[in-house]
Amino acid sequence: MASLFSKVARLASSPQGRRAIAQAKEFASDPRKRQQAKDALNKLRDRGKGGGTGGSGGSTPPPPSH
Repeated sequence: MASLFSKVARLASSPQGRRAIAQAKEFASDPRKRQQAKDALNKLRDRGKGGGTGGSGGSTPPPPSH
């Protein structure tokens, strides 16, 4: 079984991989696209913090005790 690195290297040297790399470089050079990628990554990170409330990134305070 081929290692992950060898699979990635084989993909990168293929025509499809070269197109993907060129597109990634193009997106990376565009400030608006960079911000969109940052926002998407932050959104994914926030989802992983539990609760599934989406977006707030923090936990909700406990209900008041009586």
